[in-house]
Amino acid sequence: MSALKQPTIRVVAIIAEGVPESDTKQMIAYAKSNNKVVIGPATVGGIQAGAFKIGDTAGTIDNIIQCKLYRPGSVGFVTKSGGMSNELHNTIACATDGIYEGIAIGGDVFPGSTLSDHVLRFNNIPQVKMIVVLGEHGGRDEYSLVEALKQGKINKPVVAWVKSQVQLGHAGAMNGGEMESVQAKNQALKDAGVVVPTSYEALEGAIKETFQKLVEEGKITPVKEVPPPQLPEDLSTAIKKGKVRVPTHIISTISDERGMSVEQRYAGVLMSTLVEEGYGVGDVVLAIARICIMMCADHGPCASGAHNSIVAASAGKDLISSLVSGLLTIGPRFGGAIDDAARYFKDAYDRGLAPSEFMEDMKKKGIRVPGIGHRVKRGDKRVELLQRYARENFPSVEYVEYAVQVETYTLSKANNLILNIDGVIASLFLDLLNGTGMFTKQEIDDIVEIGYLNGLFVLARSTGLIGHTSDQKRLKQPLYCHPWEDVLYTK
Repeated sequence: MSALKQPTIRVVAIIAEGVPESDTKQMIAYAKSNNKVVIGPATVGGIQAGAFKIGDTAGTIDNIIQCKLYRPGSVGFVTKSGGMSNELHNTIACATDGIYEGIAIGGDVFPGSTLSDHVLRFNNIPQVKMIVVLGEHGGRDEYSLVEALKQGKINKPVVAWVKSQVQLGHAGAMNGGEMESVQAKNQALKDAGVVVPTSYEALEGAIKETFQKLVEEGKITPVKEVPPPQLPEDLSTAIKKGKVRVPTHIISTISDERGMSVEQRYAGVLMSTLVEEGYGVGDVVLAIARICIMMCADHGPCASGAHNSIVAASAGKDLISSLVSGLLTIGPRFGGAIDDAARYFKDAYDRGLAPSEFMEDMKKKGIRVPGIGHRVKRGDKRVELLQRYARENFPSVEYVEYAVQVETYTLSKANNLILNIDGVIASLFLDLLNGTGMFTKQEIDDIVEIGYLNGLFVLARSTGLIGHTSDQKRLKQPLYCHPWEDVLYTK
């Protein structure tokens, strides 16, 4: 019902079986009053050849290819029986140029749409030149089709058969008297002008004969056969044949030890060269990274990362476990808002928002601006030093300037809403990535999105956390990690 009430949805297929009849009636009534269609319940789905399918109808891709369902044919097909639909797809493909559309209405007593609903619809589709119907023992749906034929509402050839085998689970196939018998239905359809074979086995012949007659009369120009899409070969089979190889799953553009050399390389530079010529990691990657790492030193034992490291060390954990315990706490709220600051500053600047517009936009979203504000500081020497470095060394500082303009606006609101270390590093690295011309816009977006820049905090804090861990291992004494709560942690 929720789907039917969506204005953009016109057709709903209900695959589920056992839908209560009262619910089905309610859905049918709503659909009819709102010019919508329900297929099912208890349908295997439907297919418009070469375009779309819903549910399990038509089976696997191999069966779709075998039944020519990869391109539209000239036959409209509707059936009560989902179990027989795939067999009829194949039968029709062998006897004609294939199906244009096939629908299984489901086997419940109250189907959302009837055989005659779809036959009438097929009658109005120009591409459908003939119609095939497979009915079922029980129910009186076929008689609405008989009436439509008698009233002249259907002018295309119809081939139909009502099968006698009652399929378990089809509530609509319960015997309800002589009129619902197979013989009575087939005879009524035949009297109304439908091509009805003498048996199910003769159905394929009747379909083929009707199709050929339409071709001879010039009413059907058989669809030209086209090569079906090439089915991909199973990977394991292709590997055994030597046709493909498994691609590399992981690559690194930083460190490497491949090739004839027994030395590792860092960004393509031999380790021995780094050592012998006095280079450091910062020289290979970015000089600014060293400065940022120095300026992001750990805040002390009361910060969350240090606190967790100390608690883990006090509990007897090894150095690595204690360090990791602290590093996992680093995030937007407790050290490490660089990535979020870069995301929001970049988005606002790239959209051309004025600082006031940026702040109002964030306020509407209920988000505090990362990179702005400090609980303690009213000014930050680190921010001053980093700005000076950028202005002296970077080709452009447009993101830094934008961050400063945002700070000017926020300081007019409160004197602690400063551009903090997170904000300045975020804007610095945006300028660095953008100004070098070495990165595409997509690459810059990826760097910001994956949390790359918070790695600076991880590098800087890890040194402090190792220190806290080793101190606690060495001292083995009680430590007030949360003095505001007066929580005592001992080994």
